Amino acid sequence: MTGFLVWCVLFVVCWPCALLALIVYPLVWILLIPFRLVGIAVDGLLQTIYAVVTLPVRLLGSRPR
Repeated sequence: MTGFLVWCVLFVVCWPCALLALIVYPLVWILLIPFRLVGIAVDGLLQTIYAVVTLPVRLLGSRPR
C-alpha cells in the first residue's frame, strides 16, 4: 500500500518518471530472479549444514535421565 501511495505522489509530481518506473520495475524484478534462486539454495545448504552439525547435541540433549 505504501508503495502505491509513493507511486501516486510521484505521478502527481512527475508523471513521466512514474510511467518509466511502472515499466522498469517488472524488468528489474525479472532480472533479479536468478539472485533470489541462488539465495534460496544457499539458505537451504546452510540450514542443512547447521542441522548436521547440531544433530549430536540435539540427540544427546533429548535423552531422559
